[in-house]
Amino acid sequence: MSTRRPRILVVDANPQVQGLLDPALEEAGYDAFRVATGEAGLAAMVTLPPDAVILDISLSDMDGLEALRRARRIYKGPLLVLSARHAAAEKIKALDIGADDYVEEPFNVGEFLARLRVAIRNRFNWSAASPAVVRAGAVEIDLIKRLVVRDGAPVRLSPLEFKLLKRLVEGRGGVLTHRQLLTSVWGAGHAKDVQYLRVFMGRLRRKLEVNPTSPRHFITESRIGYRFVAD
Repeated sequence: MSTRRPRILVVDANPQVQGLLDPALEEAGYDAFRVATGEAGLAAMVTLPPDAVILDISLSDMDGLEALRRARRIYKGPLLVLSARHAAAEKIKALDIGADDYVEEPFNVGEFLARLRVAIRNRFNWSAASPAVVRAGAVEIDLIKRLVVRDGAPVRLSPLEFKLLKRLVEGRGGVLTHRQLLTSVWGAGHAKDVQYLRVFMGRLRRKLEVNPTSPRHFITESRIGYRFVAD
């Protein structure tokens, strides 16, 4: 009995990207199907929902961010944005709207496939209703019991530190922007207090990272935000 290969919808009209992605996805064990326009991509998400979506936000028929916004209304699975636009503001908008990750062109195929695997694994292996204990090196995080243990010993976190940690863990390995973290933890009135966020991230790293100056689990995305990487 054969196992169905994951289906990846690629919304992109660039032949150079097609030449890179199609054979790489095939070799990695995916079935890729491609459409060239945003409208066709949105229709495909409804009629034949894929296991993941790769969306180029440089589209011929609509604004790419609008396509992303509309996609998130109808599709809740893994969605990676692919773009030649390198401005931090563009990345932040895409992530705020709901992209799981943002990959710049030109890109390394191996890194891209790794990001795709992470997005798929995180979307399908996590349940908001019954989260498992999350492990990151010597640290175990139980979101239900609000318990954090490092090397077998409980770690004391303030309520705000735990709230920030919980939000990062719930990001499922994806990038969370400064605004997303600040508004969800401290409220809309603190949406621009990035320095405040840096202070709390430093506290979490000192308490939970083996080497806080070279973190393995609390990762900075320069000028954008942070991601939490579990085991």
